Amino acid sequence: MAAHRKPRQRSLSGTTVRTAATIALAGAATATAFDGTGQAAPQLTPAQVKAKVDKLYREAETATEKYDGAKEQADKAQRRLSSLQDEAARRRLKLNSARDALGLVAAAQYRDGGIDPAWQLALSSDPDRYLDNASFAERAGHRQAGQVARVRRQLREIEQLRGAARIELTSLRSRQAELKRQKKTINGKLDEARRLLARLSPQQRAQVTGAGAGTDRASRSAADARTALEGAGSATAPNSRAAAAVAYAYSKLGSPYVWGATGPDAFDCSGLAQAAYRSAGVSLPRTTYAQINAGRRVSRSELQPGDLVFFYSGISHVGIYVGNGQMIHAPNPSAPVRLAPIDLMPFAGATRVA
Repeated sequence: MAAHRKPRQRSLSGTTVRTAATIALAGAATATAFDGTGQAAPQLTPAQVKAKVDKLYREAETATEKYDGAKEQADKAQRRLSSLQDEAARRRLKLNSARDALGLVAAAQYRDGGIDPAWQLALSSDPDRYLDNASFAERAGHRQAGQVARVRRQLREIEQLRGAARIELTSLRSRQAELKRQKKTINGKLDEARRLLARLSPQQRAQVTGAGAGTDRASRSAADARTALEGAGSATAPNSRAAAAVAYAYSKLGSPYVWGATGPDAFDCSGLAQAAYRSAGVSLPRTTYAQINAGRRVSRSELQPGDLVFFYSGISHVGIYVGNGQMIHAPNPSAPVRLAPIDLMPFAGATRVA
């Protein structure tokens, strides 16, 4: 009888092993590609990081201007709402006084029993005196009717105030929702920019953000900086208000950029422009979109110190021109208030405020 032997297993050759390993690795790579894990982030060059970060900062600044505008409108709505509420409270006090007066009249009538006037005349021991009293009562009735009419009018006015307050409250909540949306957008853009910058070495980061550019000037006193520009041939401010705004801007060189800030220690771009002219006694709107229309438009060739210069097609950035082709502006969170050439960004227009 033939013996049944177990088939002998063949060992894998080197070629077979290599082929199997290649297939396995290919499968693993395909699997990780589908589930989104195991992928190394592409290494960006400093130039690519700079392009992305600059774009993120511009988008954040656009959202910042929208935030500033929404905040300005929210503050106005809050003031109007508070004023309406205060006025309604004053009217309610008057209404309560008028109601108290009517209550006294009603109580007196209740005590008198409200007897029909004909019966009162018939039962009166002194008809002449009664007729005198009846004439007085008629006049009192007219006054009472006037009081009732005033109470009704006050009730209508209070209801109108309440309606206006409800409208303002709706507006305020809408502005607050817009603030929340823009704040989320700003923080998202800035967080992404920070993550990109964190991938770079300190030297690359300084190169991308321009850290150190203008630092010597920022560290100097405002007087020294002005002297340096005047020596380079910068023009003189056309009037005392423009000169005061320029002097204020110089005094803030080196101050940090903080979105939504209007000073005195930190600024965003439109916040710096607003604060500079506030120091000169001139009230500017809060946003770049409104500031560009706050004075007389001037061409680039007509620029004088104190003029506001605007950049990008969306009018999302502003600086204060100081002469010699230079401006002072609050650039972005990675750079403090500094001097910069107006050729640094796409020029969109200029306005002479003072």
